Amino acid sequence: MWNERRESSHHRGLTSSVAGIVREGRTHKEYEYSLVPTNDTETVRDGSNEPEDNRQQSEERQLFLISTDIDRRNYQRYLGPDMTEKGSRVTQYAASCAGNLSVFAGGVVMAWSSPILPMLKKDPPLSDNPLGRPINEEEGSWIGSLLAAGAAIGGFGAGYLTEKFGRKNALLFSAAPFILGWILVATAGNIAQLYIARIFFGMGVGIAYTALPMYVGEIAETSIRGALGSLMQLFISGGLIYGYVIGPYVSYLAFWIVCACVPVAFVFVFITMPESPHYFISRGRKEDAMKSLARLRGKTVNGVQQEVDEIQMTVEEAYRNQGSFMSLFRVRANSKALMLTSALVAFQQFTGINIVLFYTGDIFNSTGTALSSAISTIIVGCVMLIASCGTPIFVDRLGRKILLIISGIGQAATLIALGLFFYLKDVSKSDVSNLGWLPVTSLVIFIAAYSIGWGPLPWAVMGELFASDVKSRASSITVVFCWVLAFCITKFFTNIESALGTYTAFWIFAGFCIASVVFTIFLLPETKGKSLKEIQDILNGYVK
Repeated sequence: MWNERRESSHHRGLTSSVAGIVREGRTHKEYEYSLVPTNDTETVRDGSNEPEDNRQQSEERQLFLISTDIDRRNYQRYLGPDMTEKGSRVTQYAASCAGNLSVFAGGVVMAWSSPILPMLKKDPPLSDNPLGRPINEEEGSWIGSLLAAGAAIGGFGAGYLTEKFGRKNALLFSAAPFILGWILVATAGNIAQLYIARIFFGMGVGIAYTALPMYVGEIAETSIRGALGSLMQLFISGGLIYGYVIGPYVSYLAFWIVCACVPVAFVFVFITMPESPHYFISRGRKEDAMKSLARLRGKTVNGVQQEVDEIQMTVEEAYRNQGSFMSLFRVRANSKALMLTSALVAFQQFTGINIVLFYTGDIFNSTGTALSSAISTIIVGCVMLIASCGTPIFVDRLGRKILLIISGIGQAATLIALGLFFYLKDVSKSDVSNLGWLPVTSLVIFIAAYSIGWGPLPWAVMGELFASDVKSRASSITVVFCWVLAFCITKFFTNIESALGTYTAFWIFAGFCIASVVFTIFLLPETKGKSLKEIQDILNGYVK
């Protein structure tokens, strides 16, 4: 009983001090909150003579304001630093890295075609070709492009998986098509089986590319959300270099074995990680959300209560306004987010990056450089990996926009230079023997520029822009759109190259890079340092 009276007295002291702030006409920005101790026999007075009933009503009003989303952060300041748990970010980094092993597996399947296509184009006595005959250029282009078609298919199903079974389970499910694909590669005796394997690979990529940005965007604190979101390109690059380094120097059998180990390792590592608290809240499982967030923040359950309440309010507000599929296009924030993310992935694909990744060996062979295609491809992969390390460091300091602008300018300049090399070589018939360094240098700089901006950031921003009620569907649409473009570009690059020349294709890609810079400067909002709710307010036009 004594404890109850003491707690009530302390509660009155807190509210009285807040009420005093308002009566003095000061806002939360002008006042440094501090605790005011009280006891059973003493009530803190604010110096006014107003009746006790009026003062109590005012105090209750202040408690209501503090409980709103607008005053939550100010209330945390009011409590003081000693009453806030410090926590740890270790689990957030661990969960993000473990989840990114799914796209590491995607990088491996992207790299697979680079050393394998030259092998398949040779007669079996001259190479380790399992098909019993050399494939032609048309068949090779299908092997390269069907992964993108499969990714579009996987993107369609990923929205349902993330909404029904959760972000974590959707990511775990992405391992299934990867493993099935490697089984088909291992037993392939005809070209059709390789086609099917590439479609399965693409389905795994599509699921991972949809679920991973959602998962990372929802588990990360605002201050490190950009860094964790940009890890995606780093792990994709790691998967590429994994395939580039091993593929040219081992047999067909050994290569698929070391590649198949990656999705298996991903399952064993990621299965122990927590689910997204946003997903738990959306399913009415607040207790599970609190446990998950407490683990992610390195705090006790009580220490994350306020953040869970904020997540619940945001998610409930989103689902309360949830409408039909057409709400993606009729609600201002949703339609704007969808247009922005679609533009981001479109510009990403129209940099021509997949041409470089799928046909790196062929591009280097066509330049006539002294370097072997295997070595050149490894160089490209290493540059991508090293450059990708910089984005997590700088993205939350410099912001998303500045990195995208630098990336777009760098890509445009190198693609123009690369187009110039092929123009001199194929049209002017000039002696380019002294310019053998130009395509290598151009591609290296292009990869570095891509890896710091247009590689990782479209996916990081996608995980930030969509509201909870449309995130699964909207992310799925964006991923499908991205990989449909990737399929078209990859499949028909050889046709464009034959009709217009290699130089024209690279100059077209350079034009899109310039357009991406203009888009970023004038249309893309900056999301650095903003909570997911603040980003929604910006998209709705509530704040600028």
